[in-house]
Amino acid sequence: MSYLALRKIKPLFFSYNEVADRLKIKPDSARVLCSRYVSGNFLIRLKRNVYMLRERWDYIDYSDLMRLANIVQVPSYISLTTALSYYGYTTQIQQNYVESVCLNRTYNKVIDSVEFTYTKVSPRYYSDFGKLNGVFIALPEKALADALYLASMGRYSLDASALEISKFNSQKLKNLIDRYPEKTKKFWRSYEVAGTA
Repeated sequence: MSYLALRKIKPLFFSYNEVADRLKIKPDSARVLCSRYVSGNFLIRLKRNVYMLRERWDYIDYSDLMRLANIVQVPSYISLTTALSYYGYTTQIQQNYVESVCLNRTYNKVIDSVEFTYTKVSPRYYSDFGKLNGVFIALPEKALADALYLASMGRYSLDASALEISKFNSQKLKNLIDRYPEKTKKFWRSYEVAGTA
């Protein structure tokens, strides 16, 4: 009976407080119930006090995985190859893998075979993203700039041969890269010289 009531919760994810409201029980009882339902594989625990129904998880699309990535670590935004793939600016296709840039800590979390990765950057580079279809995501040029920066620092593997360079706004990309250290600029110039850009 409790699970049938939970199925009526509309949001993709919810807290045990929402479960308490739905079932008219105390928050402590809802927390215990959620824990039991996670153990019973009826719920997926995304992080502390954030759950979703297993049946919704099993049919989740990639856009919703990106929405969840914004929730698993706050603040964060989708970037790097994940964002470039979403925009169609790379031929690389990612499955069960979502990359984000964040302010707090570099962190990987695997939830039921889906890996969420978070790479910490300085606040000065935490910019040029917006909300698109409910997802905080870098602009295409910023996703590439993030990737170039992290690759130049030895913190990311970028497959430049898969990039669709002609799709980028070259002036916007140049303006973004100019904000990064000289090492990143040299790294990008090496791709230009090699004929990648």
